[in-house]
Amino acid sequence: MKTQASKMNRRELIKIFGMAPLASIAEPLNLLARKTAPSSADTFQLVIYGATPAGIACAVRAAREGLNVLLVHHSQRLGGMFINGLGIMDTLYNGSRSPMYDEFRQSIYQYYRQRYGTNSPQYQATGPGISKTKYEAYVAEELIKVWVAAEPGITIRKGYYHGSAGKTGDVSDHVEFRAMEGTGSFSAKADVFVDCSYEGDLAAIAGAPCRIGRESKEEYGEKHAGVIYTKDIDPKNATDPLDKDQAELIRNLNLYRYKETSTLIIQPGSTGEADSTIQGFNLRAIVTDDPGNKVLPGRPAHYDAGHFKERYQHKAEKLTLSRPNNKSSLARPEILGLQNKYVEGDWAIRKSVIEQYKQELLGLFYFRQNDPSLPEEIRTHWRKYGFAKDEFPDNDHIPYELYIREARRIRGRAVFTEHDAQLSNGLKRAPLHEDSIGITEWFLDSHACTDRTIDDSKEEGEVMLKSETVPGQIPLGTLLPLTPRNLIVPVCLSASHIGLGALRLEPVWMQLGEASAYIAVEAVQAGIAPAEVNADILTRKLASKRFMLSFFNDVEGRESAPWYPAIQYLGARGFFGSYEAKPESKLTKALAEQWAEQVKYFREKKNWDANNHALKVAQLEEKNGEKIKAKFFAEMIDNAVRPAHQASSLMRTMGIAAATTISRGDAARLIFETLAFPVK
Repeated sequence: MKTQASKMNRRELIKIFGMAPLASIAEPLNLLARKTAPSSADTFQLVIYGATPAGIACAVRAAREGLNVLLVHHSQRLGGMFINGLGIMDTLYNGSRSPMYDEFRQSIYQYYRQRYGTNSPQYQATGPGISKTKYEAYVAEELIKVWVAAEPGITIRKGYYHGSAGKTGDVSDHVEFRAMEGTGSFSAKADVFVDCSYEGDLAAIAGAPCRIGRESKEEYGEKHAGVIYTKDIDPKNATDPLDKDQAELIRNLNLYRYKETSTLIIQPGSTGEADSTIQGFNLRAIVTDDPGNKVLPGRPAHYDAGHFKERYQHKAEKLTLSRPNNKSSLARPEILGLQNKYVEGDWAIRKSVIEQYKQELLGLFYFRQNDPSLPEEIRTHWRKYGFAKDEFPDNDHIPYELYIREARRIRGRAVFTEHDAQLSNGLKRAPLHEDSIGITEWFLDSHACTDRTIDDSKEEGEVMLKSETVPGQIPLGTLLPLTPRNLIVPVCLSASHIGLGALRLEPVWMQLGEASAYIAVEAVQAGIAPAEVNADILTRKLASKRFMLSFFNDVEGRESAPWYPAIQYLGARGFFGSYEAKPESKLTKALAEQWAEQVKYFREKKNWDANNHALKVAQLEEKNGEKIKAKFFAEMIDNAVRPAHQASSLMRTMGIAAATTISRGDAARLIFETLAFPVK
């Protein structure tokens, strides 16, 4: 039945995507390796290690842009956490983020809508119209297979891991990959390498400086860094509350909101000292209460009832089966103390760690369903649930891989810290980065790092700043290690431990994976290393491709508007002082003068500081002064740049009537296009 169901799913996918017939998923995925397998030292324009969602997005985009791509993955299954039980898009923003992410998200809706119908509970469970798109693991895997197979420019090698890397000067020139099973290996050369693995393995062997662990709070001046004990409290009882205006600003962001809480740092004990630990992992097992699709675990080998009785609390915890077909995924148990062993170990050690997590999960489930020391009502409650029979059928219905929330982090040309996702002094938004290539909007968080507690604290290291975080901009430099110059790292990027909490989500990583493809394209076409790519040219291209580079409250669903690229580009350059773009609002004369001055400074690269300019803009945005006609604004921009009359000419080309009062959106368009002209 499984094979027949799978064939039906595949045929429906073909109908959805309009592809030629593909083999049954019961067959090996050799069809994905459309090109001849690499010889002992094949050359590619781009080599990607790690078929995580970031790696998939990078490969598909790069292939569509014409690059010859090799995608290498340690597993036989492509998709990372999308196919290993996550089951939800961890994002607070419902709007468009970047083309690959948007396309994949829409393919989920399309699959369930076509398979089950618009009014079906399965389609409704995907969450159309809300940020947290939900899906089943095997469906995500099928969609990824079809997505990748459609690109003849991608060569795939599954079941290979990093071996060694060669360098010429400050440039990686080849990587040797070794078979996970057996003694096979191959070497691949490339112009550009991208490490999209969760572990940062390619970065490590390529010689990129990396760190594992937590910084002290002194290193970057981060309040929540290092060793820390916290608990959630009512904001009314906060000892260091946000002021009223800041709290209101955060409350009104166009984001999914959790229950409002404040984080209390417990003293003494929270020393803020650096240490080598990272946050905990878990296996995101998929459970259901569907009698026809659930499997109850048997008694595991080496089962120790006493361990589970002492280690965990047991209650009749109702599971929210909110994924399609009555499924959910478990965020517990975590085994604190194994996460570093996994990251720093070889694959033999990593496999043993995964097995420990698997046995812990199976044992805990079995204990709750069967142990006579528990009340019958608890055992009966837990026997309602079982592992989903149609997920991971060849692995005891348990995910193949761990949910690796954090591993290595490269030391890059920029560092994303806690400050980059909190309000900047004087601004009504987070700090600006002119080389922004993506956004964060998830709250700064860290799961527990150790199992220590003091008083009534959470486990040590757990920080959840759900009501104290704002959307931030991700600098290009965070993806570029100090060395080698032709390596890009969008997953294990350059961030502090606490800063990573806002970055470590698949939607962010997909956006950065696609941005990495564009970086690679720019580098290959110009014959330079990624570290030498012109950030302004790159970000202008990303903005033109409808990447969200700057979060705004009032642009959701309007990504096709003609002003959208301009607002995204200028939003990272100090032309907006808050999260309100107000593209239809009429431009005031005072703000027009400020924008014209900023255009001049930007072109001359003189007295230029995006954050300082944004402070001036923020003050002017609060004033409701005289508005300005399009003709006069164009003249202001013409006077700010050379050659003259560019803006006036562009205004006519754009269809902006000279006599009309110009909107902020049209004014931004005019600046964006004017700045595209070379300086003379």
